[in-house]
Amino acid sequence: MITKITGTPVAIATDTLTLAVDAFEYEVLIPEFTRRHLQDQIGTSISLHTIEYLEGNPMQGRLVPRLIGFLSSIEREFFQLFCEVDGVGVKKALRAMVRPVQEVATLIEEQDAKGLASLPGVGPATAERIIAKLRRKVPKFALLVTRDTPAATDVERDLLSEAFEILRVLGHSEPEARRLLDDTVAKKKNYKNVDALLHAVYEKQNT
Repeated sequence: MITKITGTPVAIATDTLTLAVDAFEYEVLIPEFTRRHLQDQIGTSISLHTIEYLEGNPMQGRLVPRLIGFLSSIEREFFQLFCEVDGVGVKKALRAMVRPVQEVATLIEEQDAKGLASLPGVGPATAERIIAKLRRKVPKFALLVTRDTPAATDVERDLLSEAFEILRVLGHSEPEARRLLDDTVAKKKNYKNVDALLHAVYEKQNT
């Protein structure tokens, strides 16, 4: 299974990216929010976190292998969760992802069915199913991708995710844990491990 691919974009269409990797060119499906980020990076080396799936009807023997690409592993994880909702699936999820993951996760967390229903292909009934299935699973996505700038790394996202879970175990509510981490990361310092990040959280809280 291909989980990450590094190469040079040579063309970007509405929902696909052509990625040159050595002597090969791969067609990678991408959601709209990813396309917007990559549209100015033609000719620049990039890495995409990927999902492989088979498209087509197995009963008819017409299965085509596809790659879907994301800017980070956390975006890929969110997309996989989104696809688990009844009535969604890969194609509908790709079409719906016109807004950054953080924004979609916030809509789910806040149970904003009207906002979710405004996403392409979702509608009111699907929006309610998304909220029912995912609202308890999305707080870390609403937190993590808030800090998702081009300079952010997977290591930084992993540190935030681990720190968020620890703060929850220590008794902080989800909004409070997110606020504490947002306030700490806003200082734009680098934290080498989760202990250093948590130390900074409580140091700021006690000042």
